[in-house]
Amino acid sequence: MNNESIRKNHIFWIMGHTSSGKTTLALHFLDKLRKEGSGAIHYDGDEVRDFLGPNHGFADGDRLRVVSTLVHLANKAIDAGLNVVVSALTANQDARNYIKHNVKNLVLIYLECSIEKCSERDPKGLYSKARRGEIETLIGINTKYLPPENPDIIIDTERESIENTVVELMKKLSGFGLL
Repeated sequence: MNNESIRKNHIFWIMGHTSSGKTTLALHFLDKLRKEGSGAIHYDGDEVRDFLGPNHGFADGDRLRVVSTLVHLANKAIDAGLNVVVSALTANQDARNYIKHNVKNLVLIYLECSIEKCSERDPKGLYSKARRGEIETLIGINTKYLPPENPDIIIDTERESIENTVVELMKKLSGFGLL
């Protein structure tokens, strides 16, 4: 793939449970785009949350602020001629509505992965903390994570290797004429 094969830049918004593989897939996908000649940038929900500071919580309004910041950054980057890969939980319907109404050239990618598998992966130990009552805001344990309605692409990250999920994502995007 080269720059000519990209018809138009897109914002590839990857969402799913905590530890479903959002950031891992995003970074591999970003690397693939760059190696094939496409200018691309990645924004991660955790990085934005860290940037906003330690007083930024997990209430619905705080979560929406993270999403609105990601939307702003992604739209600026696409205006600058880049493809954008966003990895963010995006669990609340108000956040999903916000991105659908405010993101330019949106491609919504949902990662399917059971809570059990996400809990096994859990590099930050969040599921264990939530089960011990140390965290009361982990979506998927303390509140239900509802899959998005009508995502453009669904990728199963539970059974496949990261290499296979990237290949599957690239095939699906190519099939839609997006790459």
